[in-house]
Amino acid sequence: MGKKKEKITYIDDGRTIADMSNVSGGFRFKERNPYVPPASLKAQLATFWNAMKMMFRPMLVVVAGIMLIYLIMLVLFALAY
Repeated sequence: MGKKKEKITYIDDGRTIADMSNVSGGFRFKERNPYVPPASLKAQLATFWNAMKMMFRPMLVVVAGIMLIYLIMLVLFALAY
């Protein structure tokens, strides 16, 4: 007759590339991959501090901009009275 269709097996590794909430089947979401050990506290803290270091300069620019706008408005209001 014809070729038998090959069955595809999907393995959920926790990463999301598409909304699969409407997919039926034997998937069990939010289950940890047993082959990946959980990250150590040291690795988690290293990731956290690396993210904080990347956000530090942009945060300073935003805070400096807000302070500059505040000072300009303060001078303008002081000159208005």
